[in-house]
Amino acid sequence: MSGDATTQQARGGPRPSAGTPRPSGRTPRPSPGIPLPRGGSAWGDSRRAEEALALASTGRPRNVILFVGDGLGEDEITIARNYLRGADGRLVLDRFLFTGTVTNYSVVPGDPTRHNYVTDSAAAATAWATGVKTYNGAIGVDAHGAPVPTLVELAGQRGMATGLVTTEEVCDPTPAAMAAHVADRSGRGPDTMERCRAQATENGGPGSIVEQLVRTRPDVLLGGGERYFRQTVRAGEFQGRTVLDQAAAAGYRLVTTAAGLAAADADGPLLGLFGDGALARAWVGPKARTDRGPAAVCRVNPDLPADQPTLARMTAKALDILDERAAGRGFLLQVEAGLIDTASHDGDPCGMISEVAAFDEALAVGLQWAEEHGETLVLVTADHGHSAQIVPVDVESPGATTMLLAHDGEPMLINYATNLPGEILVHTGAQVRVAAHGPSAAAVLGLGDQTDLFRLITGLWEEKDAHADV
Repeated sequence: MSGDATTQQARGGPRPSAGTPRPSGRTPRPSPGIPLPRGGSAWGDSRRAEEALALASTGRPRNVILFVGDGLGEDEITIARNYLRGADGRLVLDRFLFTGTVTNYSVVPGDPTRHNYVTDSAAAATAWATGVKTYNGAIGVDAHGAPVPTLVELAGQRGMATGLVTTEEVCDPTPAAMAAHVADRSGRGPDTMERCRAQATENGGPGSIVEQLVRTRPDVLLGGGERYFRQTVRAGEFQGRTVLDQAAAAGYRLVTTAAGLAAADADGPLLGLFGDGALARAWVGPKARTDRGPAAVCRVNPDLPADQPTLARMTAKALDILDERAAGRGFLLQVEAGLIDTASHDGDPCGMISEVAAFDEALAVGLQWAEEHGETLVLVTADHGHSAQIVPVDVESPGATTMLLAHDGEPMLINYATNLPGEILVHTGAQVRVAAHGPSAAAVLGLGDQTDLFRLITGLWEEKDAHADV
């Protein structure tokens, strides 16, 4: 490939096929108060601030959409922005005016007064799902292992519709913590309960994560992880039958392809399982290595399943179904881009960038829906930071690196050194971004903690109830 062709490909990323996130091309129409940046800073634009403040003051939201980038630290955001838009470009994520950061530490098992400064996804998701700090690995339980009510459960008790969407397995920690309670994140299915024996159905417990998800019965459950639903229930009403059988008895309609998702209606709860494990990463490219290679560009994953839905399409379908099933009572939807984390564990910057692109596209869908329907608070955050850093191109790193040709045509050196070369890369303990748009968005300012998200959402529900009683 000639130098000009290489630069041209880098400026737009891989040429996307149908259903692949687009780093360039059609740009989503901006929502009110969040004009699409044309590059540079939006600071000093008083009109934009006035519009956002006016929208934030329009009352209490009926609907809440929580977008989560798993492992989406500031370094990951910056790397993706540089590659997709350029250093002076902006992502949809960057358009939010009400922004802040949240701390994300976990605690020691059995002693919530002792801090663990680097959280995992399970403890982080449990923090915003329940308002309680817990230990790494815990799903919907406190530091002593006791179950605590989750946002999805509380929303269901209010008569609201609920949904969980992810590109990971639906029993992965981020969706699981919203609707299940197990001592350890490994208890995903009936066959993997070694660390969660008290929750196993054969011991009188509520069952594995997938069994509990079906029992909690969110109206929409979309992602991967079908292998766990094929496992056999060990005890109780569904003993000897699969979790898929249990889901069917709960009224779930199963879809497994993008076409099936597109055709689904709101007549009953929807279970979309689009792979045995997590969904496939949309882009591939060079992984980090100790012997630095030349500047490269990402390319479309040749093994990307043609029938795998994008995160944006799953988000759009979830919103339409939840709106209809809520029947005016409101809904709670969590949307997770889970592959940012797994790609970062692997030192795979192209996989990570493509998932940020997918996240940004889904976020645009959510903002557009909120514009058209109103009464919707859109929140964005991450569970923890991750392993990537941008470093000078002439640095000699003790870790592993990858050089990519960014949108501007300049080389960008990405360093991975949170573990020894060849080992699984690990999270970092830095605070992460939180942003909000819509009614009550002005509550998201400055530094908070992940548990404050729970208090924000439940507090808005309580205010809405009090206002309705007046």
